[in-house]
Amino acid sequence: MLLLAAPALGTILFGAVDPATWVLLYAGSALVLGLWIYDGWSTREISVNPSTLLYPMAGLILIGMIQLLPLFQTQIPTAAVPNGIRDSLSMDPYATRLFVGRLLVYTIYFAAALTFLGSRARIRKAVIFTIVFGSIMAIFAILQRLGHVDAIYGIRDTPGAISFGPFVNQHHFAAFLEMTGGIVFGFLFSANTRPQTRVVLGLAAAIMGIAVVMTSSRGGMISFTGALLLAIAVNVSVPERTGGPDDSRGRQRLGMLSGAAALLVVIIGTVLFVGADSSFVRILGLDGGDLSNGRIHFWGIALRIFAAHPLLGAGLDAFGVAFTRYDTWPGIYRIEQAHNDYLQTLADAGLAGFACVAVFIYLLFKKGIAAITTGRAGLRRSAAVGALCGCFGILVHSFFDFPLRTPSNAFFFLLLTAIAVTSARSDHGSPDLD
Repeated sequence: MLLLAAPALGTILFGAVDPATWVLLYAGSALVLGLWIYDGWSTREISVNPSTLLYPMAGLILIGMIQLLPLFQTQIPTAAVPNGIRDSLSMDPYATRLFVGRLLVYTIYFAAALTFLGSRARIRKAVIFTIVFGSIMAIFAILQRLGHVDAIYGIRDTPGAISFGPFVNQHHFAAFLEMTGGIVFGFLFSANTRPQTRVVLGLAAAIMGIAVVMTSSRGGMISFTGALLLAIAVNVSVPERTGGPDDSRGRQRLGMLSGAAALLVVIIGTVLFVGADSSFVRILGLDGGDLSNGRIHFWGIALRIFAAHPLLGAGLDAFGVAFTRYDTWPGIYRIEQAHNDYLQTLADAGLAGFACVAVFIYLLFKKGIAAITTGRAGLRRSAAVGALCGCFGILVHSFFDFPLRTPSNAFFFLLLTAIAVTSARSDHGSPDLD
């Protein structure tokens, strides 16, 4: 329950971007550790899944700790300051310290998810919860937008930002739906999903897709479609092993493509019908503005910061401070993020941090593909396909934005990663969600 509550509570509480929400998340991580220790004490054995995916996360924490060390003396000792003033590698030690603390919480959560989501029953519960929760959030967001409610829940204004659903940033809500939608696609295009279940899943996918388009997020639309296409590609190229002959594979492939086309038509048609066609104006770049919205400039500055700090970077989450030093604009805008998580990783953590991220992604897809190709048709395989598609969607979106910097999205991403890599086991139960 705690493993599902953390991402859900974070999503409801504005994406967990407020410090007050992190008080609850820190307390939750402490409770997870406490229950974990109690479980080991009661069974006389502490259960741990020593997944190699934990190593890159530990590497990022180590980099952050090194960046905080007072390695450099920046002021000569005087009578007033006998020991002088020493400085760290991070250009914003306070932000780096907070980021390292959050990485510790993420690591505890992820290690627990890897350990305790191994059973088929728990994977099933996590999948159903993710689909239902994502659908409810999408419906709420659509109604809030159609009702022209500018404040989140009608109580929180977001000056300087365009909110959508419970999120301050509309693009990050689209990223949330890419992940929950990926889980839906994993079962929607499975040959073993029952027809009545497929109808419900199709409705959930359509609702999520409509909400993504209404966010006007171009990166969200691209990534949501990418997750959809990946689900089809996996089910077409890696047929499910049902244990018997398959004479209808061609019809199944045609059905997948037809279903995907129908889904896209329903999404676009519904958005146009409800009068939200302004979303397409922005998506297609017809509003006359800068297509990149300044991103090209931000990316260039991120590369300049990386060139100045190539090995360990300017400090985890220190981009906002580093940007002011290397910015070539007159300082009109205060930019906190590079709007490209990969370039920001290079700027914040250098080659060492980028290597940690690259290794994590490599291991995720290596283990996820192994779960898909070695498993028989069943819930575990469909869950692995859906979770991998959801992760793929937000990783694509990370080229255009910083969706994983929203804590609730990071928790959902780790939950999906755990589902993807713990599903590589035999499955003798029903292949459906029923």
